[in-house]
Amino acid sequence: MDHTADDIGSAPLPTARTLRVRKSLIAQFGRFLAINLKMAKIIWKEHR
Repeated sequence: MDHTADDIGSAPLPTARTLRVRKSLIAQFGRFLAINLKMAKIIWKEHR
């Protein structure tokens, strides 16, 4: 039996605040910078 529809139906929905943050270009840019800085730190450590 496939219970995929039941599993999806019981998944939590994002709050209004979560949706607003996901749509915010400023928040997206901040996350983008954070991820890139983490990657740069790792790469920098490996190339020393």
